[in-house]
Amino acid sequence: MAANSQGIQTLLEAEKEASKVVTKARQYRVQKLKDARTEAAKEIEEYKAQKEAEFNKFESEHTSHKSTSQSTIDESTKKQLAEVEDSMKKNRGAALQKVVDRVLSVEPKLHPNLKKVEA
Repeated sequence: MAANSQGIQTLLEAEKEASKVVTKARQYRVQKLKDARTEAAKEIEEYKAQKEAEFNKFESEHTSHKSTSQSTIDESTKKQLAEVEDSMKKNRGAALQKVVDRVLSVEPKLHPNLKKVEA
């Protein structure tokens, strides 16, 4: 019976040892998952920072072109407005005279669709 009891005791100790090994393996696996998540988060942040830097560089390059183009367009617009105002000042009297002449030189006519009705 002592051998049988000793065999059971050995089995129980082996089971405890196996339980400890399984627990350690689970803890190791959990730790590895945490480490992997942390590493992935670092890589994501690095990639995000890299893409943000690329975007900022692209934006700064194209913003300068935009401001240059905008200033060119603004200058052109101001120039054209000045030309229109000068032309208006030069031709104001003649244009006003043409309008007055047209208003005052009315030739009364009957409408072409008007027909004489004979009774």
